[in-house]
Amino acid sequence: MPSLAHFLCLLLALAIVWRLLQSKRNLKPLPPGPKGWPLIGNVFDMPVSHQWKTFTEWGQKWGDITSVTVLGQPVIVLNSAAYMSSLLEKHSSASSDRLSLVVAQNMVGWDRIGVLENHDSQNLKDVRRLMAKHIGTRYTVASHSDLLEQEVSRFVARVGRNPERLIEEVRRNAGAIILNLTYGYHVELDEDPMLKVADEAMQSFSMLTAPGAFIVDFLPLLKYVPAWCPGTQWKAVAKRAKLLADAMFNEPFALTKKQVAEGSALPSMVLKHLQSNPTLEQEMAIKNAAAAMYAGGSDTTVSAVCSFFLAMMCYPEVQEKARQELDFVIGEDRLPRLSDRDKLPYVHAICLEALRWNPVLPSGFPHRLSEDVTFEGYFLPKGSVVIANVWKTLHDPEVHRDPFAFKPERFLADGSGLQPEPDPRNSVFGFGRRICPGMHLAEATIFLVCAMSLAVFDIAKPVEDGSIVDPDIEYTSGTLSHPRPFKCTIKPRSEKANALLQALTNMSITQGTA
Repeated sequence: MPSLAHFLCLLLALAIVWRLLQSKRNLKPLPPGPKGWPLIGNVFDMPVSHQWKTFTEWGQKWGDITSVTVLGQPVIVLNSAAYMSSLLEKHSSASSDRLSLVVAQNMVGWDRIGVLENHDSQNLKDVRRLMAKHIGTRYTVASHSDLLEQEVSRFVARVGRNPERLIEEVRRNAGAIILNLTYGYHVELDEDPMLKVADEAMQSFSMLTAPGAFIVDFLPLLKYVPAWCPGTQWKAVAKRAKLLADAMFNEPFALTKKQVAEGSALPSMVLKHLQSNPTLEQEMAIKNAAAAMYAGGSDTTVSAVCSFFLAMMCYPEVQEKARQELDFVIGEDRLPRLSDRDKLPYVHAICLEALRWNPVLPSGFPHRLSEDVTFEGYFLPKGSVVIANVWKTLHDPEVHRDPFAFKPERFLADGSGLQPEPDPRNSVFGFGRRICPGMHLAEATIFLVCAMSLAVFDIAKPVEDGSIVDPDIEYTSGTLSHPRPFKCTIKPRSEKANALLQALTNMSITQGTA
């Protein structure tokens, strides 16, 4: 009688044969890359952590376009900005689909936010349309400037009182802005339940969507294997992740909907759209767009702002130059505002450098080809996964001078004849039809946090037992990458700055948001 092991081996063999048959439709050459094994291909070559570093090594060995095959699935890795622009923007009609992620999409339900769906998905179109009405342009984001400035001023006041809670306050601030804009929800508690749910859900999202996270994403037939079989721990992971995702989608939306019915809802994107008496189908689109607002906006802001604080303590000369600009343009009697952004080119360049130095999406979200493409002399078959190794392009010494150093002036014309380096926003927010719809909100928030923090704080390396401690610059792995927790010393930079912080604290106490 066949054993369970025999059954599993047969199922795996059938899945591999099916995938290989799909990949043999054209025998033109794929781009070069590491040599794989028969049948399984490059399963053991796919990196399990910090994937962008391995992809960079492949590029150094085989060129700016490389490929591997995982169980018959072609994976194309792009390591140059020119190739990314050409394939993902100029050929966007063929390269704007997404890899089908069985765990993240089918089992957990992250397809609801649109970012993992194909470009012709009606849900994706609805999500992007609803977000665009609220935060789709620099102008629409500017209409929320009062809310943004209020939340960020609360952030600097809280950090001034409790600098040891910097990382927690960065996350709190990013979440508070999104929850306020989206649901009219005000974060008041240090351990706010809505923030906790959203943060845990986004950590899960990052893990679930990392390239090569689960073999079932390459062999979808494996999803039918019973959960009690060995090697199916991903089913338990998916079950827990679905609870988190459902809570993030449902709980804040249900609260706002209840407040709308009671007439107590505060201004928000959800309120605006619910007031139009939507159908059930339209209401579902509103719920999905609201969750996408959080998923798309919070982590970019958190990563860039943490990188900013990490860089400021390592590069005090950048702080000093920024403060000189702030004092000259703004003075020391008020905080910078969003309307000051164009008058503060060096501070704006710091924000760009924070995005470039360690991008939040080092390998982007994988694209998938919806048709066969001949590219740079290679045949890229329909269904190929395309990974844009953004980290490599932003650390290319042929493009960015001294790429591992934090140098905001690289984006400014200095009169020496050197041209400003390419704007990192051209890659960190995605490509073509899949560019991030929340990029203008992320930019505005990052600018306000950086500008206000520089205006009032001196940010330095920590001191332990009388000695200055150099921080370890380490970043987490996954689709979304953040600096690992670090310590720094944060103090008011002057008596006037201290007075500003005290005034902000008093205002927060009066408003009940301290």
